[in-house]
Amino acid sequence: MKIILFLALVYTVRAAPTEEDAVQEFTDGNHRFSANLYKELTKVKSGNMVMSPFSAQTVLALTHEGARGESAEEMVSGLSLPSTNEKIQRAFKSFLPKLASAHKDLKLSTANKVYVGQGVKLEDEFKQVAENIFESGAETVNFASNVETAAKINSWVEDRTERRIKNLIDPVSIGGDTKMVLVNTLYLKGRWQSPFYRYRTAKRTFYVSKDETVEVDMMGQTEYLKYYENSALKAKFLEMSYSGGNVSMVFILPNDIDGLPALEQNMDALLAPQPFELRRVDVKIPKFKIETEIEMIPILEKLGIKKIFDEEKADLSGLSSTNKHLVISKVIQKVYIDVNEDGTEAAASTAGIMHFLSMPPPPSAAFVADHPFAFYIQSNGVILFSGRITK
Repeated sequence: MKIILFLALVYTVRAAPTEEDAVQEFTDGNHRFSANLYKELTKVKSGNMVMSPFSAQTVLALTHEGARGESAEEMVSGLSLPSTNEKIQRAFKSFLPKLASAHKDLKLSTANKVYVGQGVKLEDEFKQVAENIFESGAETVNFASNVETAAKINSWVEDRTERRIKNLIDPVSIGGDTKMVLVNTLYLKGRWQSPFYRYRTAKRTFYVSKDETVEVDMMGQTEYLKYYENSALKAKFLEMSYSGGNVSMVFILPNDIDGLPALEQNMDALLAPQPFELRRVDVKIPKFKIETEIEMIPILEKLGIKKIFDEEKADLSGLSSTNKHLVISKVIQKVYIDVNEDGTEAAASTAGIMHFLSMPPPPSAAFVADHPFAFYIQSNGVILFSGRITK
């Protein structure tokens, strides 16, 4: 008797991740990392602060291209990066060009640079990814001449941030044993789509707490804006767009004067997209300027990234073919933000014809930021900057 077996063979073909999938995974991870970074930073910094989750993610994602083994795994987890190198590269290849705007109302740019010590040869694969994905150039410098080299790096940073970030590299932090410095810059200058006018700015009381107040310059306007009251979070959300691109600033105001610390325990929900509605809102927001310097290593270690800072365990062998035993000794971030009426004068001249044929309806909502609040700036769903104002 013959026995005939029919075998059904099923082949599973895993398609390469699409650009859309990679960008979505990166965007979701950017929100998680932003929330985690914010929560950790509030533990070590009090008062006003601003940070750039995206800038930190970018320079460390570039570094990750040279990490191997557990060092790489920790970075993917701690930075909330996409799950594979291919997805990471697709996401940055897609997103970085979106951060280039020379619109008259919106200047947005980001840049990466790898400074390499004399005698250090970059791995070909890393160099190609740095150039083709992260749009990063490489320059050989003499780290032993620390003052001269620090001045060279700082000058590059200043040029790309309109002189807002100065002295990023302290000469004492580099020297003859330094083999590589990776730098990212991120710069934004935008005009409000709905401008504030200087004549409406006035001194008003800001409640630092229930018992402490200060007088501040409070900008004001009444306009149709994206607004949402989140009863679960006990907070109001206001999104104000910049002209010239898909970039906006979201203000998060707790209902209670002393409600910000409780809100900050739920950053994931705060940074999640809200179901905004277009409402006519009476807005009052203080002018503010913040500069923050962050020593990132202690914070990154709290997020589970440890091996790349450990001389015994770091595996960054994919960075250089001549120096296999590299370790990261410092990660520093400086951030500057200035929120005011500037940049709205040109828009005001074109808005001089804003006469209504009838009286406008009264405001249906009020967003009066007269007590501590949080904020973030996003582009195409990715959080570029975040921070808080407490006084």
